[in-house]
Amino acid sequence: MKSKTEQLRDEFNAKLEKEKKIKQEINRVKKLYVDFTKEKTKTLEGLISEAAFMKISLEELREDLLSNGLTEMFEQGSQRFERERPQVKIYTTFIQRYSNTMKQLIDLIPGEEKKEEKDELLEFLNRSKIKK
Repeated sequence: MKSKTEQLRDEFNAKLEKEKKIKQEINRVKKLYVDFTKEKTKTLEGLISEAAFMKISLEELREDLLSNGLTEMFEQGSQRFERERPQVKIYTTFIQRYSNTMKQLIDLIPGEEKKEEKDELLEFLNRSKIKK
């Protein structure tokens, strides 16, 4: 059993790792907009940041769902039944919002880069689909 200090350290390290992944994703997406003016890029930063957060969160949720399943046993009084885990709803909501956000960002980039990013988005979405 881990001590409270070890648990806090592990949580802190996990948060640092997530922040690092988010920053990497932000930088990856920002590279698509290097030809944009500074002002245009600044206006996109919020959207890029949210898309990066959603992508990393989706990856974490996907791992959780693969490891722990889509359903769980639930007890209410003397009744026991299987129900959908709350993470499924979060995942579904995030994947829809991530798709919409990335579509907005992709629509702003020119030609060949747009096609490459659309292909990557489709690959991510297809890889991330959780079958009920």
